[in-house]
Amino acid sequence: VQLVESGGGLVQTGASLRLSCLFSGRPFDGYAMGWFRQAPGKEREFVAHINQGGGYTHYADSVKGRFTISRDNIKNTGYLQLSNVKPEDTAVYYCAADSDRIRVGITGREYQYWGQGTQVTVSS
Repeated sequence: VQLVESGGGLVQTGASLRLSCLFSGRPFDGYAMGWFRQAPGKEREFVAHINQGGGYTHYADSVKGRFTISRDNIKNTGYLQLSNVKPEDTAVYYCAADSDRIRVGITGREYQYWGQGTQVTVSS
């Protein structure tokens, strides 16, 4: 299994951007997807989760109402739409895949596969 993130970059406060995570190697609809982020000097933190079918999502309080997780099981791609970004959203963003069909992974340990990360930098 391979996950490849893209879409990061340098944006200004209040801007929007969309991160993508291309999944390959196994049937994509067999995996829930999570997004995590890690800022310099900080621990990795949960951002959002979406189940295999896309009908259930869960967000960290810090991004609720600003970020939207989604997926396209035909294109084998997961997405994280970032809106109204803030400087504190600056981090490397990672997508991850979990084959479990019930749990909502928020620690990171639940996920079997990870991407390499994409940098998001928000200037003030």
